[in-house]
Amino acid sequence: MARCEVCGNDYDKAFEVHAAGATHTFDSFECAIHRMAPVCERCGIKVIGHGVEANGSFYCCAHCSREAGVASLSDRA
Repeated sequence: MARCEVCGNDYDKAFEVHAAGATHTFDSFECAIHRMAPVCERCGIKVIGHGVEANGSFYCCAHCSREAGVASLSDRA
């Protein structure tokens, strides 16, 4: 079994995520999102959908990017 790096649960169905040269072990998608998802610069929500990005900042939607002063972004369909 493998131990989740977020909650510490030792779980027989844990899984690994390989990203940016590192390997992470989680027992649920909830823990994976908690550790790996970027946070919207404006509203603070975890970005688990497409989101938008500008100048190294992540936003959950084009509305939040506009509210933060980035007018050039649009939502992806």
